[in-house]
Amino acid sequence: MKMLVLFAGLLFLNPVLFSQTTANHDRGYRVHVGEMAPSVVLPLINGDTVSLQQLRGKVVVLQFTASWCSVCRREMPHLESEIWQQFKNKNFILIGVDYDEPLAKVEAFRKEMKVTYLFALDPGAEIFHHFAVKGAGVTRNVVIDPSGKIVFLTRLYDVQEFEAMKKKIASLLRNNQ
Repeated sequence: MKMLVLFAGLLFLNPVLFSQTTANHDRGYRVHVGEMAPSVVLPLINGDTVSLQQLRGKVVVLQFTASWCSVCRREMPHLESEIWQQFKNKNFILIGVDYDEPLAKVEAFRKEMKVTYLFALDPGAEIFHHFAVKGAGVTRNVVIDPSGKIVFLTRLYDVQEFEAMKKKIASLLRNNQ
């Protein structure tokens, strides 16, 4: 009984640990840490396409976002400066996956937010629904290791969780040199 109380206390004191060790269904995810990422093809806004299969060997972050999402807008400057600018010259890629908006709107959104990482379109939110349940919110990041396995999931913009994600990415890149 003491162990159960201690474990519950640790989870209460560390919400990032709790969010990464419990089932993610309450956060709207269809995928879980430890699973292989779904096989998806991302139509980039520059006209190219890239599949997650092609990105094997790299650390990948998929940032699910939309221009109408205020939390996404709050998180994006941090993704640009603290993650993309820090890791872009390593074996790393960050792709913003825009939830069901037309190309012109996505291009304007990216320019307005002053982000330089790649963006992909997601017509009908088909890519999004490989990762999250229908009706789930878009502010989320999926971190995928070089083997294609999901290693970290975020939801909304929580500073502690964001810091933990940065540490996870840095660790993956150190171990993948």
